[in-house]
Amino acid sequence: MAEKKNNYDASQIQVLEGLEAVRRRPGMYIGDTGNRGLHHLVFEVVDNSIDEALAGYCDHIQVIILSDGSIKVIDNGRGIPVGVQTKMGKSALEVVLTVLHAGGKFGGEGYKVSGGLHGVGVSVVNALSEWLIAEVHTDGGIYRQEYKRGVPQTPVERIGDTDDTGTIIQFKPDATIFETVEFSNEILANRLRELAFLNAGIRIELEDQRIGEKQEFQYSGGISSFVKWLNRNKDALMKDPIYLRDQYDAAIVEVALQWTTGYSENILSFANNIATTEGGTHEIGLKTALTRTINDYARQTNAFKSGQDSFAGEDIREGLTAVLSVKLTDPQFEGQTKTRLGNTEMRSLTDSVVAEQLSTFLQENPSIAKRIIEKATTAAQAREAARRARELTRRKNALDNITPLPGKLADCTVTDPALCELYLVEGDSASGTAKQGRSRQFQAILPIGGKIINVEKARLDRILGHEEIRTIITAMGTGIGEDFDISKARYHKVIIMADADIDGSHIRTLLLTFFYRYMRPLIEAGYLYIAQPPLYQVRKGQRAVYAYNDDELERVLNEMGRQGVTIQRYKGLGEMNADQLWETTMNPENRVLLRVTMEDAQSADDTITILMGEKVEPRREFIEKNAKYVVNLDI
Repeated sequence: MAEKKNNYDASQIQVLEGLEAVRRRPGMYIGDTGNRGLHHLVFEVVDNSIDEALAGYCDHIQVIILSDGSIKVIDNGRGIPVGVQTKMGKSALEVVLTVLHAGGKFGGEGYKVSGGLHGVGVSVVNALSEWLIAEVHTDGGIYRQEYKRGVPQTPVERIGDTDDTGTIIQFKPDATIFETVEFSNEILANRLRELAFLNAGIRIELEDQRIGEKQEFQYSGGISSFVKWLNRNKDALMKDPIYLRDQYDAAIVEVALQWTTGYSENILSFANNIATTEGGTHEIGLKTALTRTINDYARQTNAFKSGQDSFAGEDIREGLTAVLSVKLTDPQFEGQTKTRLGNTEMRSLTDSVVAEQLSTFLQENPSIAKRIIEKATTAAQAREAARRARELTRRKNALDNITPLPGKLADCTVTDPALCELYLVEGDSASGTAKQGRSRQFQAILPIGGKIINVEKARLDRILGHEEIRTIITAMGTGIGEDFDISKARYHKVIIMADADIDGSHIRTLLLTFFYRYMRPLIEAGYLYIAQPPLYQVRKGQRAVYAYNDDELERVLNEMGRQGVTIQRYKGLGEMNADQLWETTMNPENRVLLRVTMEDAQSADDTITILMGEKVEPRREFIEKNAKYVVNLDI
C-alpha cells in the first residue's frame, strides 16, 4: 500500500452545486434506467472504495447482493468524514450523500488519483434508491444515517465504538425509476474482477446471498495476470506477458503484452481504472511505440529481406493481447461517458515507457523477439493478399458489382439508410419466401447459402476470399476492419434470420463472430438484430395464434382451450407461407427483434474465442456448463 501522507477530514469536502433533477432525468447521470444504469449504481459506490485503495488506505472491498434485492458495499478505507462541513453547516457524510458534486476529489488533498472525478457518484445512488443506509467507522466511532429517495430520515448518529475504519453503503434501487432492479451476478463479477486485476493485491469479494455463492478476486500479478487470464483459451507465443512500467511524478504507466497464434488484436486500455473503450492519447502512444520499436529491432537484426517494407502497425498487433493502464492526477476524458483519454502528455509518456523498456526486452530475449518478428512477417504477407482481395469487395458505381449468388441481393427501393433493413436469410427456400413476403419498399433480402467461414480461424485474406462474406461487405457499403466507416452503412437495421435448429444456430454464431471481429461499430451503434420467428402455430377453427417459445405455447393453449386445437411446430423458415413469415417475423407492427448489444465486450470476446477458436477443451466445458439453459434443440 502507498505511503499515508494526506489528511482526509471534513475540510477536504468541497461543494460545487446542490442535488437537483437526478430523479427527473436519471439518464443524464447514469446513462440509462435499464440494466446498464442499474449496475452503474454499484460501480459508483465501489469506485469510491477503489479511490481509497489508490490513495493507499484500503485493501479489502466486499460487495454483497442481499436476498431482498439490495446491495451492500463494505471497504476498510478511512471512512467518509463525519465532521461538520463548514460551508453547508452539516455533517460531511450528509453533504456527500445529498449534494451533487460534493467530494474530496476537486483539487483538495483528499485524493491524488481518482476515477470518480465528478463527485456525483454516491449522491446520485442515494437519489435513485428507494432507501440507503450509510455506516461509517472513523475516529473511534460508528456513525449511521438513513435516507429515502435521497432525503435524510435520521441525523448522522454515533451508534457505537470501534477501532476499525471503513465505509458501509447499503441501498435498494428505486423500482419506480429502473426498468429492472434484478442485479446480475455475472455483470458485477466481470467488473470487480477487472478492478482486482488493475489494482494488484487488492482483495475484492462478491457474495450473492440469493444463490449462496461467493467469489474472491485478488491478483498479485496485476495486469500481467489480466493478460494471462484474457489469453487462457488461446495459444500464446510466450509463456509470460511482457510487463513494462514506469512512473513520472504522480503519473504511472503500466503495460502488459502477450502475442498469441490467433489473428485478432485485443487491446484494453484504462485511465484511473476507467475503461477507455474509444482509446485516447495513451493508446496512441502505445501503438506508435510498438510499431517503431519492433521495426527498429527488425532492421537492427537484419530480419527484413531485401526490398521488404517495414511492418504496418496492424502486422505487429496481429494476435496481440495487451492491457494498458495509466493513473494520473488530472485525467481529461472526452465526452460525458469517459471513453477517450485526452491528456496530451500521456501520449509521450506511454510512448517513452514502451519504446525504452520493450527495446531492452527484445535485446535481452532474442528467441521471443524472433517469434514476434515471424508472426508480423506472416501477417504482412497476408495483409498484402488481403489488400488485393479487399479491392474486390469495394463498391464501385452500383450494386451490380456484387458477386452473383443463388437468389442474389433483392434490394429495397428506399435509399435512406435510416429506413432500410437488410435481412440475412439462411437458405434458398427461406430467402425465397422472405422475398415474397417482405415490404419491397424498405426491406432487402440477402440469401446466405452454405456455411459462412469461421473468421476466428482465418486471416483477412482468406476471409475476403469467401464469397458470402464479400457479398455482405459489398451490400453494407461500410468496408471492414480498420477501413470500416459506419457513415456509409446502407442499412441501419441488419437482421439475421435463421432457422431455430442446430444449423440455424451455427449460422447465427458464425455471422455474429464476423460482425463482432470486423464490423464491431455496427453492433455498438445498435444496427444488428436477430429475428425471432415463431416456433409454433396454434390453430382452432379459423383462428391461428403464434407462439415464440414453450412458455407462450402453454399460455396460448390455456387461453384457447386444448380441445380441437392443432399445433404446428416450425422447424424451418421455409415451412411458412410468405404471408405468415411477414405477419410473424417481418412486419414491424408484430415482429420480435433481439438487438445485439455488447454490455461487456470482454465477455463477448471470451465467448467467441471459446466457441469459435482452436481449443477443444474450453468449448467442451462451455457447452457442458450452459447445456441446461438450452430451451429448443433440434437434432
